[in-house]
Amino acid sequence: MLRYADYDIVFQEIPDETTLAINLSNCPNRCRGCHSPQLWDDIGTELAEQDLLDLLTIYGNAITCVCFMGGDAFPFEVEKQATFLQNQTVAKVKVGWYSGKQDLPAGLSLTAFQYIKLGPYLEQSGSLKSRETNQRLYRIEKGQMVDITAWYWK
Repeated sequence: MLRYADYDIVFQEIPDETTLAINLSNCPNRCRGCHSPQLWDDIGTELAEQDLLDLLTIYGNAITCVCFMGGDAFPFEVEKQATFLQNQTVAKVKVGWYSGKQDLPAGLSLTAFQYIKLGPYLEQSGSLKSRETNQRLYRIEKGQMVDITAWYWK
């Protein structure tokens, strides 16, 4: 079951977007040096479509993107909620997903997303802001993943 622990409006997770970042719990990756180890536990509230509608009703005029932070224990539920966001009519938003996995699960559709970050956090490699990072942020264009990680290095 996909659960969210909290959310916040952020400005650096997705380039040139004002993003509502929804922190999903029950992370199976357990990256050493993780900035949110509390999300390793199965905590929070089940993420229902109504919750997303409620958040868009409150923040829809202030944001341009919704980004699911985590959710690797239930990737197809993340995809389902992303598809819901693409089809709802409360607020037009782009959708991103920060996954700590190295690869997308087989069968996951890119059509639900405009952005996907892949890669576990490795202390020795750093975050997306490091030129040595193993993590990659992709913009989805015409069904293809285009690496835009270098945006963080400006």
